[in-house]
Amino acid sequence: MNCYYNAKTIRLLALSITLLLLSPLFAAAQFKVITATEGTEQGSISNGTLEEIIQYAMKNQPLIRQSVIDERITENTVKTKLADWYPQINFNYNLQHNFLIQTSIIAGNPVKLGVNNTSAAQFTLSQAIFNRDVLLAKRTRGDVQLQASQTTTANKVDLAVNVSKAFYDVLATSQQIYVSQEDIVRLERSLQDAKNQYKSGVTDKIDYKRAMISLNNTKASKKSNEDILKGKLEYLKSLMGYPVEKELKISYDSLQMEREMLIDTIQGPDVNSRIEYQLLTTQKRLQESNLSYNKMSFLPTIAANGAYNLNYQNNKFGDLYYNNYPQSFATVTLSLPLFQGGKRKYNINSAEWQLKRTNLDITNLKNNVNSEYANALGYYKGSLATLLAQKDNVDLAKEVYDVIQLQYKSGIKTYLEVITSETDLRLARINYYNALYQVLANKIDVQKALGQLNY
Repeated sequence: MNCYYNAKTIRLLALSITLLLLSPLFAAAQFKVITATEGTEQGSISNGTLEEIIQYAMKNQPLIRQSVIDERITENTVKTKLADWYPQINFNYNLQHNFLIQTSIIAGNPVKLGVNNTSAAQFTLSQAIFNRDVLLAKRTRGDVQLQASQTTTANKVDLAVNVSKAFYDVLATSQQIYVSQEDIVRLERSLQDAKNQYKSGVTDKIDYKRAMISLNNTKASKKSNEDILKGKLEYLKSLMGYPVEKELKISYDSLQMEREMLIDTIQGPDVNSRIEYQLLTTQKRLQESNLSYNKMSFLPTIAANGAYNLNYQNNKFGDLYYNNYPQSFATVTLSLPLFQGGKRKYNINSAEWQLKRTNLDITNLKNNVNSEYANALGYYKGSLATLLAQKDNVDLAKEVYDVIQLQYKSGIKTYLEVITSETDLRLARINYYNALYQVLANKIDVQKALGQLNY
């Protein structure tokens, strides 16, 4: 029976040691599988609308992806802290050979204390009963994860604003190029008309040369805007996290944009809908929990502990595991620091000041929300008034140009008036498109001030 018990004990020890040695390999294998599944969202857009470009940026922009990773890190960090609530079970193994055994004098006689070979296997269990660290982790779990999620939302809102404005900036420059292309066609026609009139002796070289100057200036302006457009496209691609080597094409509907540019200007801002306010309120709750945590530093830490020890001793190494002298115990430990030089008091004071500072941040945000909204709304209304004026100017400039063009062909007007009317038409169209995209950009600022951008 004793031999069977010893053999069973040896097998148990061998299995425990094997599992202990192989557990890091299992953990490493699991880590490799998780890492291998991490992929990228890189792709290309054939003809992306604003919404498609924003959604692409949400998936591929490095800052957003980092925020999502931070959420995962926070989630696992919280679980790590909460794991301390569970029973902590550990195993220790020891094998020792004594070359010289300690000798003590007992009753005047030298006596060796111990044997040549010893081995021990220890199973320990500990359970936290009251611990302010794990208590803080349990109380703040939801707020900590919420804060990480809200940070991601705030980054997404900022990204959506920046991408939208960059998108409209690209469109404004593209429209300037489009207007220049149409102007070049008209100017080439005018140049041909001036050339024909010069050849027929109706006019001198002045009209012909003025037409050439205007055409060259328009071509130069078009080339300049094409070069500027490349830089603006690269900036938009960088905001999106778009591959540098791939071409980005965008699509838009001017009529749809005109329909979407209006917003209700009667509504007022609600600070509760602002992600900045939500972040601060979450931070405030965490500061309050931190204050409670520091106040609990005057309370003791209580834990239950237990252990079961297998002790083997024998002078012969081959017979080491034949004799077992087990030991087991259970304890309850109460730990209370009595004096730490005022450290706990200072930590409480710091936590209180941090909470007051967060309250001031909330007050400051409330004061700024109305100012930010009024400022954004003012720019929006101003740009909207400019747009309506420029829309009328385009119609008027087109009518003036057509009339003067006919009068010039009839010999009533000079070519200088034709060039002037053509320049007015070009500027009116460019100003109209610039005003349209400025209205849309200012609308984004109003929506952000109202807290209406949610991603």
